Amino acid sequence: MGTYTLKQVAEITGLGKNTVKAIDLKRLKELYTIDGEVLKKPEDYTRYLGIDEFKLHDGHKYATHIIDMETGHILWIAHGKKKQVVYDFIEHVGLKWMDHVEAVACDMNSNYQEAFEEKCEHIQVVFDHFHIIKNFNDKVINEVRKDEQNRLKNEGNIEAAAALKKTRYILMSSRETLIRKDNEARNGKIIKEGSSLFNIPNITRKEGHEVRYDELLKENALIFTLDVVKEKLRYAYTLNDESKMADEISSIVEICQATKNKHFQWFGRLLDNHFEGIIAHATIKISAGKIEGINNKIKTLRRQGYGYPDDEYFFLKLIDASRKTYVRNVPSHKICD
Repeated sequence: MGTYTLKQVAEITGLGKNTVKAIDLKRLKELYTIDGEVLKKPEDYTRYLGIDEFKLHDGHKYATHIIDMETGHILWIAHGKKKQVVYDFIEHVGLKWMDHVEAVACDMNSNYQEAFEEKCEHIQVVFDHFHIIKNFNDKVINEVRKDEQNRLKNEGNIEAAAALKKTRYILMSSRETLIRKDNEARNGKIIKEGSSLFNIPNITRKEGHEVRYDELLKENALIFTLDVVKEKLRYAYTLNDESKMADEISSIVEICQATKNKHFQWFGRLLDNHFEGIIAHATIKISAGKIEGINNKIKTLRRQGYGYPDDEYFFLKLIDASRKTYVRNVPSHKICD
């Protein structure tokens, strides 16, 4: 079916949409299953796996995909986000195949970690920078900012509370990013084209990001601590020595606990409880890039297929898409090369 949707192929060929789907489903089963009953086992071994869950079309149920982190190919998809998904995958590929796997990248879902550790003790679970920073951004920076804004309002300090409005992006960005955006503003970078036909002006990048950031750090101790932890995390994930990374993460845990703030303390416990998998990144450089690439394909296919209520077909389409080059902001019908 190439890069066209079912509807487009139906319109081009004059066939019914269900007929086109049946033909495509037959193609996918021939490629990726044995007699349409079970997925084919991977032809090659891999050193690194990645695992993540994603929402299905109804937004309430979840499925899990396991990918080869070296090729980006989806090796397994199943309903749910429990240990059984991992157990079933290991049974599918076999313990001899798993002996070649050195590490698995996952988020903080303890079900995945425990399942791999139960069945394959030699495998090192690795928590990469993306998942740690996402937790820090969503559960600490965002919550501390909102709490501080409410506290200042309740104390009658309306001006200071107003200064925290619309600062989520600034607080989550690195200083390098803020400097880059300020430089783009000074160079007159256009971020949205206008229209001379309808007298709509161009929208250019505004500067002042770094100045505003420094003002926030100066005025609020907790905001300053957010910056300290964020920068220490960034630095920790550049280290190639496990003992040095352990020292850096331990220092962050101490800072978080010393604040006496519930959000910082939660993050400190998160780091402490996943300590081994975090510092493993110093020697096992697994990135979430391929996992996020798969997640982008899932969103694209789900949108183009209007939800794909047939999960079997949807899962096979995802397996197929993972073996093709992802094209961002594709024109017209295209998803993949």
